[in-house]
Amino acid sequence: MNERPAGGMVPINSSVAHPARVYNAWLGGKDNYPADQEAAELAAAANPEIIPAVRANRAFLGRAVRELAGVGIRQFLDIGTGIPAADNTHEVAQRVDPGARVVYVDNDPVVLAHARALLVSTPDGATDYLNADLREVDHILTAARDTLDLSQPVGLMLVAILQYIPDADDPYAIARRLLDALAPGSHLVLSHPASDIGADEVAESMRVYNERAAAHAAATPRSHADVTRFFDGTELLAPGVVHLPQWRPGPDDVPPAGALPMWCGVGRKGQA
Repeated sequence: MNERPAGGMVPINSSVAHPARVYNAWLGGKDNYPADQEAAELAAAANPEIIPAVRANRAFLGRAVRELAGVGIRQFLDIGTGIPAADNTHEVAQRVDPGARVVYVDNDPVVLAHARALLVSTPDGATDYLNADLREVDHILTAARDTLDLSQPVGLMLVAILQYIPDADDPYAIARRLLDALAPGSHLVLSHPASDIGADEVAESMRVYNERAAAHAAATPRSHADVTRFFDGTELLAPGVVHLPQWRPGPDDVPPAGALPMWCGVGRKGQA
């Protein structure tokens, strides 16, 4: 398990909300603190579509991983992993190919404490966990090479994570640097809260969340055009950047009654 030096670890602060723990609370998990529960409850009260959205986001991740594994992607770099839940990336991928290899990345010590649940690989495959911030691109790529062969295609998972990178830190450059380091045939799997679906409710839920979150974990929703921009330089897979339930639903998937406030898509990196 790859970890940053102790001086680079983010200490647990239970008095402020953290994304992974708030997400865990929305999913009905127990690995969170009162500050996370308060932020989750108030944000959901401001925008009741949050809870079905995070569940749909989890389902989108599973469908995307199955799709990529089905077309021969055998390596995944999952950044913003969150606290382990059902159908983590390696579990979905290794059901398709037991030899699949996955590196998880997150910067929450609570995720680190549960990381061994993410390391239960098939004998033929491999999983690793890296404690790092998404902004630490060089560190992530260097450590990922211990498990992944970056000269071969990789599924880059940026699922519900880029909203925590403010415009001042240029989230587009971060995503581009990661994708640029990967081989042609790699895929970008991305979801992001929407600023143009239920705009008033989303703005209010973000406001109450951000008031209770650590400064480095404040969230910024973005529009359909802004989210689509993350896929510049890739070939967007059909059906493009769409609402979560619209991305290649299965025959048993039941669409929600309303529009969920998140966009998602998958793009393929072509030849240089």
